[in-house]
Amino acid sequence: MTVKTPMSRFHIHDDESAPPGSLPVIKGALGASGQLPNFIGVLAGSPAALRAYARFRSELRRGTLPRTTLERISLGVAEHYGSLPGVELHQRTARQEGLGLDEVQAARAWDSNDEREQALLLLLRESLAGTSPLPAHLVEEAREHGWSDEQILEAIAFVALESFTAMVNVAGDVPADGSLEESRTLHAA
Repeated sequence: MTVKTPMSRFHIHDDESAPPGSLPVIKGALGASGQLPNFIGVLAGSPAALRAYARFRSELRRGTLPRTTLERISLGVAEHYGSLPGVELHQRTARQEGLGLDEVQAARAWDSNDEREQALLLLLRESLAGTSPLPAHLVEEAREHGWSDEQILEAIAFVALESFTAMVNVAGDVPADGSLEESRTLHAA
């Protein structure tokens, strides 16, 4: 029986096939997790894009937003773009961060039962949708719910980073992590 596995439109590099300019980032990613995510393997095809992504993500990791907020944002962005790998990854990581199933589903629609989170998500949803000018009351409502300007700006930056990730996943039809494991194991044998 032949088993068809999902294929990416872009080559999914590893530490043996990546361009030399991508190797430092790939080796760092491999050291941290032991397995290279498909998205990083694809992005390795452009050393400049991979380095830019790694720097942007690294800086935002030092931000002030709670992990649960970042996962809510990631879910909303992935759903917005129809990025199956993003939705699958962030459903898993959101659950690991303690979000319940209802909050995970709500986040995919830019919603939350938490009023504070909801105020920020509404602002971000309208921003991503390209609403221009963005209604001033959305920023004010986020502030009234305790979000600082620093956090609002970080959240907007995180939407940009997750949008880039989703756009690459969708343009490349990148398979969700783990979907190629069987074919990689068979190929290695």
